[in-house]
Amino acid sequence: MCLAVPAEIIEINGPAAVVDIQGVRTDADISLLDDIKIGDYVMVHTGFAIQKYDKEEARETLRLLKEISDRAGLQ
Repeated sequence: MCLAVPAEIIEINGPAAVVDIQGVRTDADISLLDDIKIGDYVMVHTGFAIQKYDKEEARETLRLLKEISDRAGLQ
């Protein structure tokens, strides 16, 4: 199963960005998207930002993913 997760753009370095996923920072390739800026939310799949994402929708998705992991006993 594959899963894309919402991430906030923290820093941009050319075609790469540092993104924050619930407090975890990682790198993502943003070359597939246009007009990305710091503070935007994107869907990240296998290290690539594949879609710009609405901020409120991203936060709700992250909340639901956390709820699912908490109920399953995952940390």
